[in-house]
Amino acid sequence: MKVEDILKTKATLSVKKKVLINLQLASAKASSEMLSTLKPFDVSAQQFNVLRILRGQGKKPANLNTIQERMVNKMSNTTRLIDKLIDKKLVERCVCEENRRKIEVNITKQGLQLLEKIDPEIKNLEENSTNNLSEKELEQLNTLLEKLRS
Repeated sequence: MKVEDILKTKATLSVKKKVLINLQLASAKASSEMLSTLKPFDVSAQQFNVLRILRGQGKKPANLNTIQERMVNKMSNTTRLIDKLIDKKLVERCVCEENRRKIEVNITKQGLQLLEKIDPEIKNLEENSTNNLSEKELEQLNTLLEKLRS
């Protein structure tokens, strides 16, 4: 559906304006679908992001700076997210051996088990959300979005 149809406007929109509006609409749709997918697991998109970052660390703990740098949404309050995940017993805090003032975070066995349940749902979401684009179109879109962000 064209942007003009969604906005119900007869005004002629510049290509640049259409691109930015389409980006916002696509982002809102992706966020909404992610929230719906994660809701049954009682984790937010930001909490899910933290869990995936920690899983990617393997057995190595991550400090708050490392987590913050790797977050998709940089505006998140990392300390608050970690506290909520600790309350859910999905991560645990530990004190760094080299620097006792530094707090590090590990994913728990429960956190890993939750990700194992979520992973197929996210894979399904990714497939369904992109199924009307070919592999070549997806690669082109990625290239263009990366270019736009730089």
